Amino acid sequence: MTDSTIDALNKKLDRLIEAVSRLAPPPVPETDLNVADCFVWQADPGYLEPVRKVNRVDIGLIRGVDHVRDILVDNTERFAVGHPANNVLLWGARGMGKSSLVKAVHAEINAKAKSEKAKSQKATSDLPLKLIEIHREDIDTLPRLMALLKAAPFRFILFCDDLSFDHDDTSYKSLKAALEGGVEGRPANVIFYATSNRRHLLPRDMIDNERSTAINPSEAVEEKVSLSDRFGLWLGFHKCSQDEYLDMINGYASHHGLDIDPEKLRAEALEWATTRGSRSGRVAWQFTQDLAGRLGKPLKD
Repeated sequence: MTDSTIDALNKKLDRLIEAVSRLAPPPVPETDLNVADCFVWQADPGYLEPVRKVNRVDIGLIRGVDHVRDILVDNTERFAVGHPANNVLLWGARGMGKSSLVKAVHAEINAKAKSEKAKSQKATSDLPLKLIEIHREDIDTLPRLMALLKAAPFRFILFCDDLSFDHDDTSYKSLKAALEGGVEGRPANVIFYATSNRRHLLPRDMIDNERSTAINPSEAVEEKVSLSDRFGLWLGFHKCSQDEYLDMINGYASHHGLDIDPEKLRAEALEWATTRGSRSGRVAWQFTQDLAGRLGKPLKD
């Protein structure tokens, strides 16, 4: 075999190796849990993406939900220091701050721990509490994520926003097993928080259909409803009153330094809610953004 033939074969082999390497999946990035306190679970290929700037509001700006706020803070603080705590389902009216409250409580507890440590006092936790968001469509990968986290030195809140299941969706069974029903159970350093507009996470007609077609209707319905039982705390969020809505508006306006006559603010806020056909924390925030834009005032981070 001549040298030129060998060179030609080597070039072909190089091109073949290059082509095969392009077909292979990219390597999974290694996650350094020290780089951030919040992450998003990327199920494919399976790594935690750090979130440098979290979209959240100060806990003091979440109004009208004082009772459930205090319960969630207490449950999360116990978990952060290693005491027993419950999985939490925050359910109810849209736009009333369910997901905002989870993120705000996480930030509040870490800030408190950092402040106590700086004052040489006993902090609520030696390590920061980590918040990991898992998307609804990735719930079936929850066991894989828990297996990844259980050996880590940190404590984790797994958070799923707007969790619900449709008629043909069976991934709720993975969630049930991961939360309490598996052989290992939920790792001691992991807790699961979810928000939903439905208390039972499943559409009512789905539950009714199970009742009407099953040999034993009560057992079929119990199978569906028992998913919610995996959450030790159910925190209900209800539509706010006019006074609570205006309290939210005043809180936002004061926090962001929006200088406007109180009576004018009240009138415009009520008109905004009327045109939207609802009152909620989300509507109050949307009005605040509109007001800040009209006044030419930037909103605080």
